[in-house]
Formats: sequence, structure tokens, C-alpha cells
Amino acid sequence: MPLLSICIVNWNTREDLVKAIESLNCGGADDREVVVVDNASSDGSAAFVRSRFPAVTLLENQENSGFSRAYNQAIEAARGEYLLLLNPDCIVHPHALERLTAFLESNPKAAAVGPRLLNADGSLQYSCRRFPTFATGLFRNTPLGRLFPRNRFSREYLMTEWDHSAAREVDWISGAAICIRREALDQVGLLDERFFMYCEDVDWCFRARKLGWGIHYLPTATVTHLIGRSSDQRPLEMVKEFHRSMAHFYRKHYAPDWPLGFRWVPLAAIRLRMWVALLHHRLSIGHNS
Repeated sequence: MPLLSICIVNWNTREDLVKAIESLNCGGADDREVVVVDNASSDGSAAFVRSRFPAVTLLENQENSGFSRAYNQAIEAARGEYLLLLNPDCIVHPHALERLTAFLESNPKAAAVGPRLLNADGSLQYSCRRFPTFATGLFRNTPLGRLFPRNRFSREYLMTEWDHSAAREVDWISGAAICIRREALDQVGLLDERFFMYCEDVDWCFRARKLGWGIHYLPTATVTHLIGRSSDQRPLEMVKEFHRSMAHFYRKHYAPDWPLGFRWVPLAAIRLRMWVALLHHRLSIGHNS
């Protein structure tokens, strides 16, 4: 029985996927397994993995079933005590896997732990964050945020007041690379498949913390994350999907705390934010063409 299962969901990122699997160094390791779910890629990803990595457990979907549903498939097929959900556009640095599992083994109240994420140029990604607020939605990646780039709402959300060089408990960890304890997963439940893509990581951590579990950040484990290699293929659809997920997260967790007559306000703001983002993207395309 493997100690760690590495679960990867792929959609048309064959070259990145190969590099991600190679970075795991799982060849001959009895305590690890790799489970890949391919969401109906058209770039030959599944066939390539089958021939190049015969030890990998490969699940092939006939349609793109969504990020959360595919990860749940991988989780249900995995056998490990711990499960690392890993994006295919990630490169795992040496010793990261051992440090993540060792942390969970020595911290039994931790539901999940995430590594330090780096951009391709080696700079820090803010991968551990506070839960979003209404103000976060107004200032994060919006015209208001560009007008006031040092606004406190974005800074508090990204936790930029510290240098992310020390381990600590946080609200949530990016789903690009998150190592989850099976026991916690059994109690908290699988990913919410109503999130086709985006916010499923925030939602799972929110549910875990409500049940008393801890979510942790561990900078001694490092992963390079190239960001958006799948979503960049369909940017307008992903803008819409991101805001659908924002709306679902709000309805699920925040709406009951809003006064009944004002619960529509955040939903209207999310819709407006989506249309502004779509317009900005279209104008950017026109400017660059």
C-alpha cells in the first residue's frame, strides 16, 4: 500500500504533464503511486503517458468532465494514506514529497499542507491566502485594484505582510499543489463537483476548517508552478467559469450571513466583475492585434 498518491488532472498539456511526472522521481518507489486522469485531451496526452509511464494509473475520460470531478475520480482510484493533488504544469523539487508527508505524519490535526510555489523565474507565488471577502472581489484583479495596487484588501488576501519563509497555519492553500490527509478527506468529503474549475480548493479548505482541521503552508517543500497552461487555451470561457465558481462559493458559504434583502448584492457585483473582465480581455486582444 503506497504512503502517497500523486493525483494529476490533465487537459491538453502533454509536454508539461511529462515534465511533472518526471519530476516526481517515483520510479521504483514502493511508497508512492501516480494517478493521472485525462479529460479528453486532443494532443495525445493519454497515449503518450501510457507508453512512456506504464506504472502510472491512467484514467481516460471521453469528455472534459471538469477539474473537480476528474480529481475525485483520481482520489477514488488512489490508495495512499496521503494524496497530493498536483497540476500538470508543476515541477516538484527534490525532497518536497518527503517533507510534505513527514509534516502530515507529525501533525495529526493537519488536514492538508501546501508547498511553497514559485513562478518559472523563481519568484514567489502567493499560494496560501486568507478566505476571500466582498472587498477582495472588488479590488483583486479589477480596475479598482489596478487604480489602487497597494490596497489593503488585496494585501490581506494574499498575506503579503510576511515573506512566506516560515511554516504556518493558513486559511487555504492553492489546489495547484496540496497534500491532503486521507482521514480528513473521508470526514470533509470530496471536492464539490459543482465547481467545474476554480474555487474548489478554497471550498474544501473552508469545509475542513469548519470541522476543526488545520490547513498549513510548508516553505521547505518547493514546487515550480507555470500557471494557467490549460486555462490559457480558452481564456474567455475560463473568465466566465471563474466567476461562476465565485458565485457558487458565495451562495454556499457567505449568503446565509447576509441580510435577506441584500443577498443579491454580491451576486450582482460578481456578474459586473465578470463583464468588466471579459471587456478588458477583448480590448487587450484588439490592442495587441
